[in-house]
Amino acid sequence: MPLLEVKNLCTSFFTDAGEVKAVNDVSFNLERGKVLGIIGESGSGKSVTAYSIMQILAGTGKIIGGSIKIDGQELVGIGEKSMKNIRGNRISIIFQDPMTSLNPTYTIGKQLMEPIILHTNRTRAQAYERAVEMLRLVNINEPKKRMKQYPFELSGGMRQRVMIAMALACEPDILIADEPTTALDVTIQAQILELMADLQKELGMAIILITHDLGVVAQMCDEVIVMYAGSICEQGTADEIFYNPCHEYTKGLMRSIPTADTAGNKLHPITGTPIDLLNMPKGCPFAPRCDGAMKICIDHRAQGMQINDDHYATCWMNVKKGLDSGDIILDEEGEDNE
Repeated sequence: MPLLEVKNLCTSFFTDAGEVKAVNDVSFNLERGKVLGIIGESGSGKSVTAYSIMQILAGTGKIIGGSIKIDGQELVGIGEKSMKNIRGNRISIIFQDPMTSLNPTYTIGKQLMEPIILHTNRTRAQAYERAVEMLRLVNINEPKKRMKQYPFELSGGMRQRVMIAMALACEPDILIADEPTTALDVTIQAQILELMADLQKELGMAIILITHDLGVVAQMCDEVIVMYAGSICEQGTADEIFYNPCHEYTKGLMRSIPTADTAGNKLHPITGTPIDLLNMPKGCPFAPRCDGAMKICIDHRAQGMQINDDHYATCWMNVKKGLDSGDIILDEEGEDNE
């Protein structure tokens, strides 16, 4: 049984302008001790997927379909009281911006001790010792001094370490890291990623890493999900996604990465802008921005195609490639038979 099983998840935001389908029929599994990367442009549904798992959506947001299970326990519909026992205990999250995720009116110590007292049987004195221990674990110097300080007295990198310490204080089974290196300089980014990798190996937890930095994904992730317009367009192992991308959107993301070979040459960004989720097209949502789009891409959304045991993509170009090579043969009714 997977540690986390998300099946046909649909999340919408109901606004004055209409229903925004932010997450549309998303399914994936997360195994124990694995790192799953979710990549895509801003607005692709990455963070909303994470917030749906944690059930911390804004007031207008609602899970309208699908299932989220942890160790076989259904989370959708269990109620806020039961969900409070899951958050911070079984599943924790590191939010995008450490500058605003910590409460500026409380000391670091008070904020670190709160989840420990809430989710464990430790006394306040034991919670204090655990909080100091966690600060040492994330390599913050003079931890007892930091316990008395307020967030504004710490640097951005130290605040991010505090957020990681807070998320790991109750030793969760799953850590969701939502853009954990946002607003940090390159040196601190590298330190935070190395810290997360070390803690993941030491504690044996599973990680969902949400980012648009493909370099981070290549460095840390075992499996990768590529999202666009609220849906999964490609999914597979990190090696498959990076060395054998099979969706035109993923190929566009790869072409936009600067490398040593592109020095002095122009980058090739994806043209156009992300789709309006209030007016979703009937065909492939990426078709308006795709250089290889065909008529069928405009009129019909592609079904998922299994490239191999470790790779899945939803792109008509794979069907065309299969027809051209003879791997896919259409029967008399137009159905494809591999």
